[in-house]
Amino acid sequence: MFVLSLSVLLLPLGCRRNSFPDVPPGYHEFAYVTNGRSNTVSVLDLVNVRPDRTLRVGEGPTGISVNPRRNEVYAVNTGSGTITVIDAAANRVAATIGVRRQPYFISVDAAGGRAYVANSGSNSVSVLDLDRRREIAVIGAGEQPGLARISPDMRTLVVSNRGSGSISIYSVAAYISPNSAPQDTPEAPQPDPHAPPMPPLLFRAAFPGCPGATDIAILPDSSKAFIACSSGHQVMVVSLASAPNSWAVKQDPVATSDHLLTMLDVGRTPVHIALKPDGGEVFVSNFGSDSISEIDTWNNQVLGTYTIGTKPVHGVISGDNSTLWVSNFGSDLISIYSIDDGELTGTVHTGSAPDALAFSNDEHLLLATDSRSGDVAVIRTRGKQGATLFTILPAGASPNAIAIKVIQPKH
Repeated sequence: MFVLSLSVLLLPLGCRRNSFPDVPPGYHEFAYVTNGRSNTVSVLDLVNVRPDRTLRVGEGPTGISVNPRRNEVYAVNTGSGTITVIDAAANRVAATIGVRRQPYFISVDAAGGRAYVANSGSNSVSVLDLDRRREIAVIGAGEQPGLARISPDMRTLVVSNRGSGSISIYSVAAYISPNSAPQDTPEAPQPDPHAPPMPPLLFRAAFPGCPGATDIAILPDSSKAFIACSSGHQVMVVSLASAPNSWAVKQDPVATSDHLLTMLDVGRTPVHIALKPDGGEVFVSNFGSDSISEIDTWNNQVLGTYTIGTKPVHGVISGDNSTLWVSNFGSDLISIYSIDDGELTGTVHTGSAPDALAFSNDEHLLLATDSRSGDVAVIRTRGKQGATLFTILPAGASPNAIAIKVIQPKH
């Protein structure tokens, strides 16, 4: 009842934009929230800070991702084994793509042409052609794969296999989407028009010894992957194979292959890894020990483990690399941790059981899905009084993931 009352009291504040940064005429920005028990996606208008509409999708939507090249958003429907394609310019369902059993997350490559979905119920990975909106390949993985993460250079796919406590690594065939903008696309191998066609994914390596493998973070230079072993108290660190003619291979021939670097002890039940934008550190949310662990990604060392809040479950880091925001599932709080100072600097109340976090495009707002109260806490990150709860917007039952999309105007 308290949460519902708070929502009613705070909702009118959504019209007060005089203290927010100015936006150009015609600017649109939306948050998309999957509601697992409502079979819907809530669309929130972040310019006016208010609900926009609710879209009916498949059964049990979980993960959600945006296309970096065009106005599309992809919701993963775990219960129905499908991906819902949302036209973000019109905020309507545009298509449904069938995958396999029990998918949870979707990873879209930097060119916006392909996406990868780990199917936990069928021990496989689906490769999606987003231009044609269909599944083009299915590759075997380990037991109960939860997440398939594509590297920034689009050469490598890393899959965490929760059931078998392992990770699988695949080479990704070069592909240039006809709808991508080549001047902004990260450097990637160009396809040889005279070469025989390559399979979209080619198995490269597997590494056991990571019980309950879940979240994956890949460094911006695509050189390493960090994997949370959630059934234990460790993070696996793997060196990813470099391109054959890269400077890394010229300096070190071993760089042509994937290899295990180390296993790092962190807190109990690590469930999420937040990567600093500069790639210098990652922060691990340790659900079972109410702590975060800070890892130096260059030296592969744990710099420290610090108390943060009750059952931390998700973290995001500001674009200037200075501040970590952590949702505490068990205490209805967001913790604010200063990376520069190495200390907890504040907390902000949310609805019940905050989970996924996402910044607005310019980071003046932080959104948190409140999984028990069925709403989204909107936190103002900057102000005279520091970070404060600005409003709470309604969502559906069990909101569990959130993605932000700026709508690109048509030229």
